[in-house]
Formats: sequence, C-alpha cells, structure tokens
Amino acid sequence: MTPALTARKDTRGFSTRAVHEGSEPDQATNAVIQPISLSTTFKQDAVGVHKGYEYARSGNPNRDSLERLLASLEAGGSEAIAFSSGSATTSTIIQSLGPQAHVVSVSDVYGGTFRYMTRVATANQGVTTTFVDLEHASEDEIADSIRDDTKLIWIESPTNPTLKLIDITRISQIAHSHPANPLVLVDNTFLSPYWSSPLVLGADVVIHSLTKYVNGHSDVIMGAAILPPHQTELAQKLRFLQNAIGAVPSPHDCWLAQRGAKTLQLRMKTHGQNALALARYLERSPYVKEVIYPGLKSHPRYALARHNLSPHARKFVETLGDADENGGIPFGGMISFRIRGDDLAGERFLTKTKLFTLAESLGGVESLAELPAKMTHATIPAAERKALGIGPDLVRLSVGIEDSEDLIEDVQQALEFAVDMADIAVPVKATAPVHQEAHHQAIQGLAGALAA
Repeated sequence: MTPALTARKDTRGFSTRAVHEGSEPDQATNAVIQPISLSTTFKQDAVGVHKGYEYARSGNPNRDSLERLLASLEAGGSEAIAFSSGSATTSTIIQSLGPQAHVVSVSDVYGGTFRYMTRVATANQGVTTTFVDLEHASEDEIADSIRDDTKLIWIESPTNPTLKLIDITRISQIAHSHPANPLVLVDNTFLSPYWSSPLVLGADVVIHSLTKYVNGHSDVIMGAAILPPHQTELAQKLRFLQNAIGAVPSPHDCWLAQRGAKTLQLRMKTHGQNALALARYLERSPYVKEVIYPGLKSHPRYALARHNLSPHARKFVETLGDADENGGIPFGGMISFRIRGDDLAGERFLTKTKLFTLAESLGGVESLAELPAKMTHATIPAAERKALGIGPDLVRLSVGIEDSEDLIEDVQQALEFAVDMADIAVPVKATAPVHQEAHHQAIQGLAGALAA
C-alpha cells in the first residue's frame, strides 16, 4: 500500500495536475493510459518481499494513482484515501472517533449523513450529535456547543439542499482555540476541489462524494477523504479502519474516477457559468419566490462566496469581467429555488422538464432536478425539515454542461406549466424577462457575457 503523499510544492496549474498526476505511462508497455489492474493478489519475490502490493483490499495500483491525483487537486492536501462510497467515507471517519464521542454538525446536513449520525453512530458507538445553524450562530453559540468530549465539527458548505454558506475560516478558528480542539471536517462535494479549498481555509479534513463532480459522469459510486500534512496520524488510522472494514473501491471505479477528474476544471467552469445564467433568469421569473445561489450578487453571503473561492477559481473569475454587470460570479453548479403555487407545483414542474432529468444525485454532465422533501431528505423528520426550510416548494437543480439557453428555456416552460396549473395570480416582476424573441435575445446576451 503506497500512501498518496505529495511532498513537494506543485506549482503546475489545476488542469495540468488533473491530466498528468498519477497518469504516467505504464512501465511495462508504455501505454499512455494506465491499464486497469484487476488482480486480487500479487506475486512476492521472497517472503515479505514485494513491489508494494500484497492483496487488493489493502492496496491497488489504480487506487494509488487516483489518490495521488486527489491529494494534488485538493489545495493544501498531502494524502488522499479513496473509499467505496461517500457514505463509507462518512462512516469510517465517525468510527475513528471511538465510543461516546460528541459531534457538532451543521443543521442542514445531507440526509444520509443525518441518518448515519442519528441512527447508526448513536446506536453502535454511543456518539451524540448536536446540530447547529453554523451559518447564523454567534461565536459564543458555536463555542458553547463544543463540549469536552467533542471530537469533530462537521461542515457542509454550501449545505444540501438549502445552500447555506459556512464561514470555514471562522469555524476553524473557534474550534482550534477551544480546549477540546475538535477536528474540523468539510464536505466539499458541492463545490469540488476546483471551486473551494477548505484545507487552505483552516479545515483538518475534506471529504467528497466522488460520485458527483469529481467523477462527473454518473457512472461511479465512490468517496474520498483528503488530509493535510499535519494529519498523518489520522490518515494512518483511517487507512487501518478502511482495510479492516473493507470499505475499498474497485480498480475499475478508481480508473473511471481518475478519467473523469481529468476534465474537472473544464466541467466546473461550465457548470458554474450555466448555473449563474440560470440563477439570474430564476431571479427575474414571476413564477419563483426565492432563488438560492451564493454566486448571485444579491445573495446575502455573496462576499463570503468570493472569499471562499479557491486560488485557481479566483483567477478564473477575474477573467470574466465586472461581476456587477454579470450579476455575480459562477459558484458551483447547484441551485435551489422556491416555486410559487400550491403544494404540488414543485412536483408538476419536475414532471414537465425535458432536459432536467427527475433524479437524485448531482454533479454529472447532465442536468438533474429533484424535490428534497420527498426524495434526498425524506428520511429527516417532517418537523425538522420544516424548520430547515425543506418544504414542498423547494426544488434543487444540478445544472449540467448543456447549452445555457436550452436549460433556461426548459425551466421556463416547466415553470409556466406548473404554476399556471395552480390557478393563482402570478405577480409581475419589474425585472421579469419577456417571452419569445426578446427573451431569447436576453438569454443569448447573458450567455455571451459569461462565456469563458
């Protein structure tokens, strides 16, 4: 087993690393693309003498290559551990805390993480979790939530599905100045290593569902944890637990994820530009009550979104021109919005879209849409969903890399159908786009302004 260590400062650009790190030509054949190593066991030259591999659960060439790449792409990372799923990553990290530990978690957390914390870790480890609104809580409130036995602070930013934006630097400073000194973990799935670099902002661990943006093609289930140089001991513990539990990905999945990650920068730029264009349209639509996209200049946490940009994303955003004229900046490909109409308007919208596929998950090249209250977050108790603002009017969009004008037109026709069917008076917004030719020109003008 070869740890994915990055000892030197890599000054190459993001896409250069994505294409080349861990992708050296095969030594046996000089094949440019690394072969898939399916062997479960490896020949030893003498007892205990081998080339770094003994048994595939403990290590595999494809997994090592992917882990090298992930450690390189996540700014501030030195070691990456690839898991069989995002959920396996979550469970292994929480198991590493030991029995009777306490966790502070952002309140608006992914439904699967909430389920594991409250129904699995509590029953099996005696782990207790305090859910806190880390976006709005004061410094004293956050500090008061940390106990002597608090081992971990769990952050998603943006959160799923209401896209709350957490000040990672602020939370890290509070945590690390507390006597308990809990680890700060950030689930960076929604932004990927391209848009945000939580380790640079002060986090101790970053995790991803590689299923989403890193792989990017909706054909792999995987997860990963990336750690900075000062967390070597934790990395060794996680590797031991992973091997003991068996939460390892297949060589084929590692190969696919590495292939997908090669185009991460190209895809994330397009996801972000399309999402900004669509968010601006939704902001003007009379069929929409609220648009949640932190990249919009009108978003209350817009300044924090800009602060949280990774160094490479900030460099890209600066090439796009005046953010005031563009209405904001690209900031990932996820949008949530609240639709007008009755309680079934969201469901009608989702059955009427043609390019946005009604499906769970996110981060693929294709656009997806879902109703969190009845899909990804259905396992959260109704009262808690209501408190979090996850109601029947909340629609989550994963904006793909299709042409932005086509996506906007698809959303427009579905909104008109869904809200008109509710037979309610639709308010006319002063900034609402007009239909037909003028609307088409507005879309093309916006798309042109955002073009890379």
